Amino acid sequence: MSGTTEFEALFNHATIGIIVSNSQGKIINFNPSAESQFGYSKNEVIGQSLEILLPDQFRKFHETLRNNFYTHPSPRRMGEGRDLYGRKKGGAEFPIEISLGYYSNNGQHYVIAFSIDISSRKKSEEMVLNQRDELKRVTTEIKLLNEELEQKVKARTTMLIETLNQLERSREELSRSLENEKNLNELKSRFVTTASHEFRTPLSTILSSAYLLEKYNDTQEVEKRKKHLRHIKDAVADMKDILEDFLSLGKLEEGLVRANTVTESVTVFIQYLQGIIDETMPICKTGQQIILQHTGISPVTIDKHIFRNIMLNLISNAIKFSPQNATIHISCTFEKNKFSVVVQDEGIGISEEDQQHLFERFFRAKNAANIQGTGLGLHIISKYLELLNGSIHLTSELNNGTSISFTVPYKQAK
Repeated sequence: MSGTTEFEALFNHATIGIIVSNSQGKIINFNPSAESQFGYSKNEVIGQSLEILLPDQFRKFHETLRNNFYTHPSPRRMGEGRDLYGRKKGGAEFPIEISLGYYSNNGQHYVIAFSIDISSRKKSEEMVLNQRDELKRVTTEIKLLNEELEQKVKARTTMLIETLNQLERSREELSRSLENEKNLNELKSRFVTTASHEFRTPLSTILSSAYLLEKYNDTQEVEKRKKHLRHIKDAVADMKDILEDFLSLGKLEEGLVRANTVTESVTVFIQYLQGIIDETMPICKTGQQIILQHTGISPVTIDKHIFRNIMLNLISNAIKFSPQNATIHISCTFEKNKFSVVVQDEGIGISEEDQQHLFERFFRAKNAANIQGTGLGLHIISKYLELLNGSIHLTSELNNGTSISFTVPYKQAK
């Protein structure tokens, strides 16, 4: 097969639209996939301006962009960071992705546009965003209801049960909708699976406690009501932590998180770290204690918000996976060009096999299957440390605890 024949076969059978134009912006070739996308036949567009394929409001601006491209041609995606739209023969507009290339022949310059109709993808993304917003909205309602529940237990119990039922229905509808979206990537699919599993336990706790609260009307049963209120608070806190993991991961994956570092003295920084530790004390098991040590006097440069998220995650894990009466050691080392933190627990440990996958999304060690969690914590920590140009290291042994250390250098964060 000759080179020309091979090119014609590729051009005519490509699953993406291929549009070739000259330096005057006139279409000189138009493959079958482009015909299918835009509704024009090849003969209808040959010699026509490229702008015939664009919505009216973009045509004038596109002429300027086209002329600039011919002045400085280079292969690239078109409209980086913007939504692009094509216009069909009948006038209908549709979302599209365009990549540009160029070539020269006999002193003439030509541009090749590769087009993909992304209408189906946009519909799928919109559905997922709507479902995620609905889940966030309903979860926020539950939090507000819980805050008022302490003063209006009897009056709000019925509303709480209805809201929880609504959340359960939303979860089921979310699962059914996403099952039909075969082209969604792994993150979206795993989000539904993990969220459904992790929300089930706190939802059941809240629902059962709410039902029992209706029965405890006697003033002598105050302690029983308080006990079930605590159950509801703990369950909602678990749901909030799970949702925070998903939201943090989403922001990190979309590049919405930026590091904003400040420099502080060791004394001020240690006080800040002690405050983070104090936040975790209410979830400590009976007899557990946290010991903080530090060495060095060099000032610390860090994004405090990111550091807080990292430490809350590591300390919470140490508490969760350690038994009663265990000691959790936190040590900090402050050097001239970097600082390091080590969090060491006396927990269940991690097998060598599982250690290879700990920083992957949604991964959970085999011996942690019965302990609540999303499998996102260490993955999120690793993403945060990437923003700070930091590194993380883990050593562990089954039934003999885990030590996690991370280092942050003092240089420009991402």
